[in-house]
Amino acid sequence: MIDLYYWTTPNGHKITLFLEESGLPYTIRPINISRGEQFDPDFLRIAPNNRIPAIVDHEPSDGGEPLSVFESGAILQYLAEKTGKFLPSGSRARIEAMQWVFWQMGGLGPMAGQNHHFVQYAPEPIAYAIDRYVKETARLYAVLDRQLAGREFIVGEYSIADMACYPWIVPHERQRQNLGDFPNLKRWFDSIAARPATIRAYELAESINRAPVMDDEAKRVMFGQDASTIRR
Repeated sequence: MIDLYYWTTPNGHKITLFLEESGLPYTIRPINISRGEQFDPDFLRIAPNNRIPAIVDHEPSDGGEPLSVFESGAILQYLAEKTGKFLPSGSRARIEAMQWVFWQMGGLGPMAGQNHHFVQYAPEPIAYAIDRYVKETARLYAVLDRQLAGREFIVGEYSIADMACYPWIVPHERQRQNLGDFPNLKRWFDSIAARPATIRAYELAESINRAPVMDDEAKRVMFGQDASTIRR
């Protein structure tokens, strides 16, 4: 059994996509990040960076004590290796899949995240920051669009690379991107959106977070932390 510490963010969706696709039994442990639940000491012991998602595997492959894993890319790799699913077995194909997971972790996610912040949440519009991150998001979309030319999925077969990237494309309108400008990406996006596991994962999100909150208190909690948060 997997305990998934989760909230309804792109990084959280990555893990529900995998779990729904793989059929691994799991339990959702909601962590409402808009109300500061990620700073609870019990959660800190599982996720030292105070971020979702994180998992606890109560039946790790080595037969030992329950194992906790944080960081969405690491969780995807761990679950793929545990199940033998959604990560190509050949060494070259595996490397190709993992480099796209790291591309999302180091590029698409952080840049789109900054896009979200400055376009949606900054207390005042900063034209330079908005332009910078909207353009960089578009560049990354173009990179993925080029990779998908002639491929059904990012590395040919459906893998954790697709699960890592897809949730960060879902809010494309908020990112001021037009999927019609990226035809290969749009075809891929529509294909994943129609998968039964994807539909289940996003229905689950709606059942957990029925009324998303982004009031002043939520902004303070989510965007107002510094080193003192960790040291206290």
